[in-house]
Amino acid sequence: HVQLVESGGGLVQPGGSLRLSCQASGNTQSLRCMGWFRQVPGKEREGVAVRYPGGGSTFYRELLKGRFTVSKDNAKNALLLQMDNLRPEDSAIYYCAAARIGFPSLARYLYAYWGPGTQVTVS
Repeated sequence: HVQLVESGGGLVQPGGSLRLSCQASGNTQSLRCMGWFRQVPGKEREGVAVRYPGGGSTFYRELLKGRFTVSKDNAKNALLLQMDNLRPEDSAIYYCAAARIGFPSLARYLYAYWGPGTQVTVS
């Protein structure tokens, strides 16, 4: 079993930055792909960015490229999401997710493990 816990959300002004962190525990050795998704009320959960350990490759939602950066803190075994130049439309609950798939993907149905989410509000 795998547990994921997000942290780092909060309230920030437009143009500001936040860094989210996802701590994984449990049977993490089997995980291959980890990523970030977000959801606002009334809308579907959408992929933000994922990181695949094979070569450390990353994959982003096209519109977020250049503002969001996903990386891993190896010392803490945590997945990070650096969000810069935030906009009000970035406000959402951000979820960390993990999968055993062998390729990077933003398709949420491929992810078996999810954290409870952290609220990000840009206002």
